[in-house]
Amino acid sequence: MSISNAQYDEIMRAFENNRNVNRHLLTQRRDEVYDKIPEYKALDSKVADISLELGKKLLDGDAGALVSLREEIKGITERKKELLVNGGFSADYLEPIYTCKECKDTGYVDGARCRCLKQAVIRHLYAQSNIENVLKKENFSTLTYDLYDDTEIPVMEGIIESCKAFVRDFDSEYANLLFYGGVGVGKTFLTNCIAKELLEQGHSVLYFTAFQLFDTLAKYAFRSGEVSENIDRVHEDIFDCDLLIIDDLGTELANSFVLSQLFLIINERDLRSRSTIISTNLSIEELSERYSERTFSRIYGKYRMIKPDIKDLRIKIKRSLHRK
Repeated sequence: MSISNAQYDEIMRAFENNRNVNRHLLTQRRDEVYDKIPEYKALDSKVADISLELGKKLLDGDAGALVSLREEIKGITERKKELLVNGGFSADYLEPIYTCKECKDTGYVDGARCRCLKQAVIRHLYAQSNIENVLKKENFSTLTYDLYDDTEIPVMEGIIESCKAFVRDFDSEYANLLFYGGVGVGKTFLTNCIAKELLEQGHSVLYFTAFQLFDTLAKYAFRSGEVSENIDRVHEDIFDCDLLIIDDLGTELANSFVLSQLFLIINERDLRSRSTIISTNLSIEELSERYSERTFSRIYGKYRMIKPDIKDLRIKIKRSLHRK
């Protein structure tokens, strides 16, 4: 999902603010060290003088000056680290400070979006859709077995352990999940638990209901004129996020556009080894009938099938509230 220019500018202002805050913090640290260790300040001034001297000698054609002055600066650098440690500071206390060390708070690495920028975009979109509020309520810490029957608890324990393993192995093992079965058995809750954990680890997680996903793609694909956004850009966000969640697959209107887009998304993310979670109320047989053979074969061959085979939790919750 793409964002508007105004939204992008807002996100980049936050990056600029991070840089300003970190620069200010570094200045405070330097003043603290200068105050406590006067020799450190003197060495900083000496390095500046040496650099100026080096420039003059190079201009005068003294090529050998570079080697000797480098050695001198190296010795000063080691002495400065020693002073910091002896003064009770860490050796890297005055190194540049970055919220994201990968992109140095610019948002980009080698011209491509850094993971932190992707995550900022995702969080912005989540905030708009109020999904963050949902994740505060639906996560592993709020999980309870109280509503399950004795025969259901072992089933759910195994499923929940699979979800936690998916999170635990996310960085080292490419995997996809398909939650299927009847309504009210907690499929969306489980996907939200996984999303919450991975978001907190800094992964980019993009959530759509099936209707939202294909409606968004259709708007971009069939919009014309100068104000239209490039659908390739929308696709790239969907293809490249660390985890894509498609909730309630089967509730969308099935047509040739939807079928082609679903295959494109599943196939492209598989080629990139980007994990996807799909939840659906459809049975395996209904999935095979509703979607093309090549789409179903990708899902069947590349996804772990998980069916929470339990009674409708919504009915149980209503009965529990009624008894109270």
